[in-house]
Amino acid sequence: MSATDFLPFTRPHIDAATIAEVGRVLASGWITSGPRVQAFEAALSTLFGGRPVRSFANGTATMEVALRLAGIGPGDEVITTPITWVATANVIVAVGARPVLVDVDPRTRNIDLGAVEAAITPRTRAVMPVYLSGLPVDMGRLYAIAAKHGLRVIEDAAQAIDARWSDQQGSRRIGAFGDLVSFSFQANKNITCAEGGCLVMNTPEEAERAERLRLQGVVRSGLDGMDVAEPGGKLNLTDINAAIGLGQLPQLAAITRRRGELAQAYFEAAARHGLADLGIELPRPTNATGAITNWHMFQVVLPTERPAGGPRLVRSAVMQALRERGIGTGVHYPALHLFSFYRGLGWREGQLPQAERIGRAILTLPLFPQMDDADPDRVCRHLAAACRTLSR
Repeated sequence: MSATDFLPFTRPHIDAATIAEVGRVLASGWITSGPRVQAFEAALSTLFGGRPVRSFANGTATMEVALRLAGIGPGDEVITTPITWVATANVIVAVGARPVLVDVDPRTRNIDLGAVEAAITPRTRAVMPVYLSGLPVDMGRLYAIAAKHGLRVIEDAAQAIDARWSDQQGSRRIGAFGDLVSFSFQANKNITCAEGGCLVMNTPEEAERAERLRLQGVVRSGLDGMDVAEPGGKLNLTDINAAIGLGQLPQLAAITRRRGELAQAYFEAAARHGLADLGIELPRPTNATGAITNWHMFQVVLPTERPAGGPRLVRSAVMQALRERGIGTGVHYPALHLFSFYRGLGWREGQLPQAERIGRAILTLPLFPQMDDADPDRVCRHLAAACRTLSR
């Protein structure tokens, strides 16, 4: 098998025009934050209905800044999900607050909003939902809970660029409404800056403070005046990264459409190869509750129960079997409350059973726009064969 035959679980695509534009930035002599960053932020603001947007070096910085804008700090609690990249909880710890982890809905694998409401205490200041694989939560219910209890909402929409929520107000893009909304442009996201992120905010005042926080808290006046009223970080995006993002943005609609086509091909292939009969759980279909996914990832959950007379299916063995057949996979994500650091904060096995079951068995299959139409069938065929062989 040659390297070109191997199908990874994702692959970024940077076109020739974008590569040429990056070259022009490098040749311009201005490669840090400058005119391309400003243009990128303006384009993102247009995408999100004119709301204030500021870009950052990564999608972790955006969430930490959002927490600081919301006034979250020591003694506060922020409710979030354990099925996410650990950055979601790490930033809560970084500002001195306590992450309160609640279980997930087994159908969507997103945070269980009923569990959110049950976990609210007098110290709860915010809810941080994560839109796993680009599928939003029930936005109406989320914001009703927040309004009822006076909470800020910090949406970890890292994976959800161009995802939507449909209700009586129509189909609205995630980020075009709501409170503080964070996106990532890391290399495996639907559009990328190689590394980067952006934060969508409510007011010009929040945007001005975000600018200060992303560059050491500095406020400049005149040619030589400078003051620092609060400490910030070194979190700015460069013009090199912004040039990549500007090249990616015009392709967003086509990328979303192609991902949807491939997801539909996966559902059809899964039916042909009997994945459900093997106990493999498919993702929730688009438009199930008004949430319209961007199909950032196509994830299955392998059966965790031992079949009658057979061995329990081990995810690592399935991944190895697929790799030997030229198919790459990923794990997004283990239940983070079982990591050593979070066990040290008092979390233990058995507290969040749905998250633990999903975290042990979730498997990310290849999905990116440059895949061939026949690739989903190839993946499902080999996945079914591997599961049948390993379950004997």
